[in-house]
Amino acid sequence: MKQIFIALCLVIVTSCTSITTAQHKKISINGGSGMFSIKGGLGNEEKTIDVFYYKPKTYNQKTRILIVIPGSGRNGDSYRDSWIEEAERYNLLILSPRYQEKQYPYEAYHLGGIVTSLNTEANITFIENTNQVFLDEENLTIDINKDQEKWIFNDFDRLFDLVISSLKSTQKQYDIFGHSAGGQILHRFAIFHPTSKANKIIAANSGNYTLTDFETHFSFGLKNTHVSPKDLRKSFALNLTIFVGELDNENSNGGILLRSKTVDKQGLHRLARAKFFYKTAKAKAQELGYPFNWKLKVIEGVGHSQRKMGDAAGIYLYNNQ
Repeated sequence: MKQIFIALCLVIVTSCTSITTAQHKKISINGGSGMFSIKGGLGNEEKTIDVFYYKPKTYNQKTRILIVIPGSGRNGDSYRDSWIEEAERYNLLILSPRYQEKQYPYEAYHLGGIVTSLNTEANITFIENTNQVFLDEENLTIDINKDQEKWIFNDFDRLFDLVISSLKSTQKQYDIFGHSAGGQILHRFAIFHPTSKANKIIAANSGNYTLTDFETHFSFGLKNTHVSPKDLRKSFALNLTIFVGELDNENSNGGILLRSKTVDKQGLHRLARAKFFYKTAKAKAQELGYPFNWKLKVIEGVGHSQRKMGDAAGIYLYNNQ
């Protein structure tokens, strides 16, 4: 019986090793720009995530890893390209995953998969001659996905682990930057998934926020989610910086800006909403008596530009290191 058990264990180990090796063989990271693909995470295995990368000429075991999350255009190649100069200057390996919209719609991407279904399209109206859409909350239905393993937040650690294994990197953590929809993903990443391997998190020019407010329903607050006040202790301890362009204000027409009765309480433009989110979070941390490590950075002279916000993020993250 003991021999059968040992043999069974060997089969399992061999099988798992083969799967892991097969995954690693699919990842080829050469010098300069390139792309590889990985499967989606748990519950999304039939989907594909294309990862656009840039490996600097100076790559070595000390090269830091930066994951760059695109906006609603899902253009990981463009986001990768905008970080090439910084990659060479600061010795960074850039990874920018593309979640195709047909596979990862709004609820799966912007909201990180925290909801299983959302009838947004039937309840939005585009405001003529603007970049804004109005959401009718009265007829909106949201089903919360309580299975946290199926949220896309888990993909970031998984991607990091696959890459460091493939390259035999000694890095233990990664930094992560997201702009616009990517900024939405990353501030929710900090709130809902605070135990990741991410070191510094920058959420830039988000269109709207999930407030650390237990009286407001998701996606604009935490009511009806699994998050409790106790859970926020870990979130508030993270190195999260809210980036927002000074000119991403009432005169900006970049990106799509969601409007509704509830979200408008955050402000009528991205600059106001970023300040409101930060102020609300800081007040909640003080109310709960938790250390608060989040920061707010207004980037002067910049509007809704992922390239210019990325340039500012590169300086902020690495210029003095």
